[in-house]
Amino acid sequence: MLSNSFKYAIKGVLYLALNSNTDHKILVRDIYERVHVPEAYLAKLLQELSRHDIISSTRGPKGGFYLSEEDRKRTLMEIVKVIDGEKRVNSCVMGIRNCNMDNPCVLHKLVGSNKSKFIKVLENTTILDLIKGKEDVEEFFPL
Repeated sequence: MLSNSFKYAIKGVLYLALNSNTDHKILVRDIYERVHVPEAYLAKLLQELSRHDIISSTRGPKGGFYLSEEDRKRTLMEIVKVIDGEKRVNSCVMGIRNCNMDNPCVLHKLVGSNKSKFIKVLENTTILDLIKGKEDVEEFFPL
């Protein structure tokens, strides 16, 4: 239902949420090994999120990626929309193009209500919600 790109983006965002702010920016080369995502791939994802104002970045000698207080209030669905597109979340679990309530696939009724609940979770969960009470990056990314 969610792509590896989304999973990789969330890893990068969580790392930034725990370790960055407007005064402390982080370079991709300082993150990628820790979150177990290829450097170039992570850079591309974070740049895309920055372009869509989900996370913040600054160029230059003291530049890098970071999360402002406003960025931390972004929902997981906002990240999904940028990385995967909203169609990905709403698509058929079997990949059938014309699957809908009028023309359901064999799994439609089985997963429909759970999928709706999951979409609500994505819409209502913020980055801040995920890191609340967590101080140590080890909780998310064990060595």
